[in-house]
Amino acid sequence: MPLPAKLISILVLAVCGLQAASAQQELADLNDIAGEFAFVRIQYDSYYGGGFYGGPWLTDFPASDENFLRGVARLTNVRVMSEPIVLRFDDEEIFDYPFLYALEMGRNGGISLSPAELDNLREYLLRGGFLLIDDFWGEQQWDAFYRDFSMIFPDRELVELTADHEIYHTFYDIDGPQMIPGRGGRRGFGQAGIDIASNHAILDDDGRVMVLINWNSDMGDGWEHTYDQWYPTQYANSAYQLGINYLIYSLTH
Repeated sequence: MPLPAKLISILVLAVCGLQAASAQQELADLNDIAGEFAFVRIQYDSYYGGGFYGGPWLTDFPASDENFLRGVARLTNVRVMSEPIVLRFDDEEIFDYPFLYALEMGRNGGISLSPAELDNLREYLLRGGFLLIDDFWGEQQWDAFYRDFSMIFPDRELVELTADHEIYHTFYDIDGPQMIPGRGGRRGFGQAGIDIASNHAILDDDGRVMVLINWNSDMGDGWEHTYDQWYPTQYANSAYQLGINYLIYSLTH
């Protein structure tokens, strides 16, 4: 049964109230626990720079990933690994993990995918993997991202998810996509004044979400700035709720 909204807010506020040093120690303590969930961030090349030594793929790292792991451990019964993992799409290790995370794929000319990356990612998704893409804004970034990404499944259409889709009700009951501004945005607005988010998905033959694209919203900043007194708590709450729903969906589908 979904947790009451008031209890959710209390729990997340408790997370937000921790001091950073104490939080780092708590995360380190998880090393003694055999984790069930590992947060895997995808490293990728952009057309205009980026790759191994940096680029948009590295945004918010590692604070965002570590805080999300901490939130999953506190708010669910899922046991987590203490440190995030960084892999590329053409790494065979991605098949060991059901959940992959990538962000900012519309910046620097968009993502540049090699044939090996396309083939390996396609196989991963068809075998049951889940890819969450976060934090890119507006039509220009969408077009830059989708130029290469559409080659993974050129025969499958993107569908926009509505608020009644089960992915919004796997752990928390959420009223569909949520616009979560970045740290530099102002309350109620994201980048370039955008105030409406949408979620788009690529489905397999059974209707399972293989790829979820979080457009015009920035969950990563919601996680990264959990301890920032100037970042609105309502957006941090939404970031954890959405991220946990997507995670639970990936582990159960």
